[in-house]
Amino acid sequence: MGTASRTFGSADPIDVALTFGPLARGGRDASSRFEADGWMHAMHSPAGPVTMRVSLCRADATITVQAWGAGREWVLDRAPHIVGLHDRPHDFRPANALVATLHRRLRGLRVVRLGTVPDLAAATAVEQRVTTIEARRSWHALVRRRGQPAPGPGALLLPPSPEVFARLPDWEWRRVGIEGRRAATMRAIAADASGLDRAAAMGDTTLENRLLGIRGVGPWTAAHVMHMAAGDADAVPVGDWHLPRHVGFALAGEPRADDARMLELLEPFRPHRARVWRLLVAGTRPPPRRAPRARIHDLMRAEAARR
Repeated sequence: MGTASRTFGSADPIDVALTFGPLARGGRDASSRFEADGWMHAMHSPAGPVTMRVSLCRADATITVQAWGAGREWVLDRAPHIVGLHDRPHDFRPANALVATLHRRLRGLRVVRLGTVPDLAAATAVEQRVTTIEARRSWHALVRRRGQPAPGPGALLLPPSPEVFARLPDWEWRRVGIEGRRAATMRAIAADASGLDRAAAMGDTTLENRLLGIRGVGPWTAAHVMHMAAGDADAVPVGDWHLPRHVGFALAGEPRADDARMLELLEPFRPHRARVWRLLVAGTRPPPRRAPRARIHDLMRAEAARR
């Protein structure tokens, strides 16, 4: 299937790795790959499977979006939003000295609207209530076991489709380290995939309400999806294990901040709270560790041992 592309000039810099980093689930994610000044990503668009490449040319300050597959025109129609050209980081003028410094130093961070809600919701649900290492192991296994070859170059794999998630048997969820609760959430997301796509076309409030109406999707999952899929620069994921402490330590020197304190500290930055917590995570150290690391429950290995 052929390729299509669009090239844009950008008055503000774009750092591809900083901007799209949260969308790649680690270096072994077979559906997403960073290159020199570029990023390739395979996904299910509402128009069909698609592989997208975002390439930055520093010499002439342009960014090119290429797309392959049935969803290529869908990607190109939304390419300015996908690469964050709608975002206006220079309009953000924080009074806080630390945040202002990070905003200048990390000028290439853009808030993007990827638009592929079911894919992002499923990948985010894998990360519920487990460590990053566990979540990435499970996601990598799901993509490699059940993903299909993505269109275009790069030898990427598409994430499993909603149809695949809907019929995945219980034993296979366990084999990739996903227990019943997260599996049920991912099945519920898959069952409402078309509804999520329709809600995304109707507006951000409709989409957020639709997400929160899915059993197993709470504020944490919805905030992450709204931030990356809908470009919500104000989304804050409450219920995170580490983010409140990181924000509290960076903004107030408090290593044990909770969700309420995090929201209090971020309140002056509305409507840019998501931009601020991403700047803090990218540009500051987390608080010193005072407790043992969270135990990693290797469900994949435990399931393999049972067989």
